Amino acid sequence: MCGQGRSSIELMRHGDTGQVSYRGRLDDALSPLGWTQLREASAARHWDRVVSSTLQRCAAFATELAASRGVPLRLDARLVEYDFGQWQGVPIARLQRDSPDALRRYWSDPERHAPPFAEPFAAFRDRVTQALDEIAGDCRGGTTLVVTHGAVIRLLRCLVEARDFGDMIHIDVAHASLHPLAWSGRTPAA
Repeated sequence: MCGQGRSSIELMRHGDTGQVSYRGRLDDALSPLGWTQLREASAARHWDRVVSSTLQRCAAFATELAASRGVPLRLDARLVEYDFGQWQGVPIARLQRDSPDALRRYWSDPERHAPPFAEPFAAFRDRVTQALDEIAGDCRGGTTLVVTHGAVIRLLRCLVEARDFGDMIHIDVAHASLHPLAWSGRTPAA
């Protein structure tokens, strides 16, 4: 800790993209609804800096917000969504129909039952926690908005709340939702 002032972090999920599948690394643009959701969620809020995933569904809004507020912006590729491998872009209803057992195993234990050809869960956890450690280590004080993705927010909440990763599916992370995060440093790997 730096002692120059208290820093806090608030996570925000990107807005709607009009898609109903695991998007992962697919670089979708925000839908008009998504832009409205984000602008409404941020209208009465104040942040001293913005850090964002590099995917456009986060970065486009973060760039607009930082410019309109006159605050610093940093894009960080470590904050991109989990790579869902072969499940990216596949409608969830189709996964439920065609691969219900694999989907159920993933939801109950994403560490051991990743989608086919997906990013290893440990690698996902490591890159996201490294990014958060760096953001939390910023000694300027104030509040940082981190614009990111659903799985990233669920992972971080599981770590901070000492929840099993199988609980990720039960954590509500709506589009444009805000999540204060009391990040005290990377949780060691098990």
